[in-house]
Amino acid sequence: MYVLGVWDGHDSGAALIEDNKILFAANEERYTKRKLEIQFPYNAINAALSYAGIKPADIHDIAFSTTEFAKTVSRVFPFQMEKYYKLRRRKLSNSGFEGLMYRTRGFQYRLKYAENLVGVLPLGNMLSKAVVARHLRHLGFRNFKLHVVNHHAAHAASAAFASGFKKALVVTVDGYGDGLCSTISLLNKGKLERKHEIKARDSVGILYEQVTNLVGMRELEDEGKVMAMADYSFPFAFEKNKLKDFIAVNGIDMSAKYGPVAQYGKLEAISWSTPREQLAYFAQQLLENTLTKYIGNAIERFGIHDIAFAGGVFSNVKANMEVRNMKSVRNWFVFPHMGDGGIALGSAMYANYALNGVSSYDFKNVYFGNSYSDNEIKTVLKTEKHIEFERDSNKGSHAADLIASDNYVFWFQDRMEYGPRALGNRSIIAKADSEHVKDRLNLYVKQREWYQPFAPSVLKEDARKLFDSVKGYDSFMTMAYKVKEDKASEMKSVMHVDMTARPHIVSDQNSGYRDVLERIRKKQGYGIVLNTSFNIHGMPIVLSPEDAINTMKATRTKYMFLGNFYVENKNA
Repeated sequence: MYVLGVWDGHDSGAALIEDNKILFAANEERYTKRKLEIQFPYNAINAALSYAGIKPADIHDIAFSTTEFAKTVSRVFPFQMEKYYKLRRRKLSNSGFEGLMYRTRGFQYRLKYAENLVGVLPLGNMLSKAVVARHLRHLGFRNFKLHVVNHHAAHAASAAFASGFKKALVVTVDGYGDGLCSTISLLNKGKLERKHEIKARDSVGILYEQVTNLVGMRELEDEGKVMAMADYSFPFAFEKNKLKDFIAVNGIDMSAKYGPVAQYGKLEAISWSTPREQLAYFAQQLLENTLTKYIGNAIERFGIHDIAFAGGVFSNVKANMEVRNMKSVRNWFVFPHMGDGGIALGSAMYANYALNGVSSYDFKNVYFGNSYSDNEIKTVLKTEKHIEFERDSNKGSHAADLIASDNYVFWFQDRMEYGPRALGNRSIIAKADSEHVKDRLNLYVKQREWYQPFAPSVLKEDARKLFDSVKGYDSFMTMAYKVKEDKASEMKSVMHVDMTARPHIVSDQNSGYRDVLERIRKKQGYGIVLNTSFNIHGMPIVLSPEDAINTMKATRTKYMFLGNFYVENKNA
């Protein structure tokens, strides 16, 4: 029994489930090379079919999500979504009519948040199904049934069914989707039941998105930069937070003081006289205060202390840390592709639950993407004139030696990770205690803003030695932890200014990557490296050997481990 999940919105993608096993999941950006792609995921669907060795005729159940008014309009008139995508990503000049709409905001926000007033209409379901079915027929699908999954039901299913919990409080929080910004559900004995929901008008996610825009960044993309920038502000008490009254929490309800359009105007007025670091701090502090109150009240209301999270707001690792450290929280799980990029898999999970009663998946890792054989890699390498390569039977030791000698290396192995984080298969790795190497890596490859920290990969057995309050282990880089003061020197290149880090804690889910960390441990005392995604600034994480080699040449990087081959760039 196959179920295909499809998402054709922000960070579009596809996922394929067979019975209770996730066969494949990937996002369209990896194939089109347009970060956070919005187009229908033709490539991701074809890749899923190819990996499983099946044809469209083998699939009879297909799930997709989100039929709210604005999303339906963008499906029927895709040029409107494309223009907004290019303007938001600063790929289109803001001159002309579209630029005027984008600069003045009024029309843009009224259109973007139209579903706050209209909601999900039957006509939206009908039109969305017709458009999605047309795309699928173009790919060769014929005798299939389309299942429409509510946006937050997809988020909730992904968190609940991947968590491994038998009983849990399932919380979703994002900007908005299908007229909602948050839901609370209960998972118990394989059943997922929604208990509460909050309308999109009252979204703390929309507020954070608007602040992102007002500090000069790209909404739906740069919210992590706002989180990082916030730590460079003077730490105001919450009573002095200029945004403290914008969102109120009453029990398990959140309410916004203003509607989205009026709220943007108020925020714009505040931003005019507020340094951007302070505005970022106000937004981050408000988010942390809101989530801890909201989730704390939900725990008290339902008496359940194991919590599963999903939704784009939970990409904020600092807010996640505040929730994790609450005394009322026992065990926690953040779905690793928590934003809209995880909707395809969440939709497939929910449909599989509704159709077949499947409510639990083996979720030890997220290596759900493409892989390449040594023969495929060798064929590509042989076409390169300025690349030398050889088979390396001891690549873990070799990589550790290069890293210990103050080099950064490209590391491309096995199946591509699902989600926004590199987790040891499409990674760039370096020493965790060398600011010099970090600066070189940033200068030549990543080009990150000065206030953005890199993150570490660390062996599970070393995590408690390096971090305070390791309450649960995070294998997916979804959570921040405080670095122990006496270990700061070990983590100079992976620690933020507030002495937090977002670690990838490695147990036995990736033996090849673990081998590198174990060898680093023998050399330096701890199994820890700087781990950042294998990509050039502004580009998606690399997909293929061709992508890896092109990135190596474009950045003039010297060392790469590509499958079982050691690769060296003569023009480095």
